Amino acid sequence: MLLTDDNINNNDGAGEMNALDFSGRSVLVIGGSSGIGNGIAQAFRAQGADVAVCGTRASAADYSAADGSDLEGLDYQQLDVSNAAAVDAFAPGFDRLDVLVLAQGAVLYRRGEFAMDGFRKVVEVNLISLMACATKFHPLLRDAKGALIIVSSTAAYHSTMGNPAYNASKTGAVGLTRTLAEAWAADGIRVNGIAPGLVDTKMTKVTTANPQRLEGALQRIPLKRLGTPQDMAGAALFLASPLSSYIIGQTIVVDGGLIL
Repeated sequence: MLLTDDNINNNDGAGEMNALDFSGRSVLVIGGSSGIGNGIAQAFRAQGADVAVCGTRASAADYSAADGSDLEGLDYQQLDVSNAAAVDAFAPGFDRLDVLVLAQGAVLYRRGEFAMDGFRKVVEVNLISLMACATKFHPLLRDAKGALIIVSSTAAYHSTMGNPAYNASKTGAVGLTRTLAEAWAADGIRVNGIAPGLVDTKMTKVTTANPQRLEGALQRIPLKRLGTPQDMAGAALFLASPLSSYIIGQTIVVDGGLIL
């Protein structure tokens, strides 16, 4: 079959439409209060979606643009994903969900992940809460024949000597993406993931705010720049769109060539 613009943009003969138009669609980005998740949330909003985000703070007013938070036009709700009871009790302000993005993440520096309490804390947020949130919203995604996007990291593909919990949890997230994709395909849910490289967010300031570390990092990136939340958002829009309708279980590496 020859692929033309008409094939991509035509929706069951109802006339042309933009494959990246999410007007009338409902999107939830957990971890969408700042950083990569926030960039993804605003990208869906720009494409017409009704977007809700979750973060750990009490209200949207507790976030600032200086920390990478742009909550304009987003419906904010508090959710601590490290608290299993809070996830179970969470009541979303919508009854339809077309796209769920799981962008929550935690990391501990200064060897904090070598202590078992630190290791458990990071794994709870970065891996266990992914399954908790995915299963919680499975019925809504099933009813909408929706998409689930799991944000992991290129750390899943190489060692991170100082962060064993971060590495193990991100590696697990890639495996979870594959497994849920196979398990839920019959329900009409497409599950895929994104593995960001070094993205300029408050979580990576330990590198980006250190000139020597930043220079070394940039030397390893073929594109010679840091990633941005908007770079990750492009991949998310693609994975939630009809353009990726035959893709499941894949994690797209978005890293400027860092791990090549």
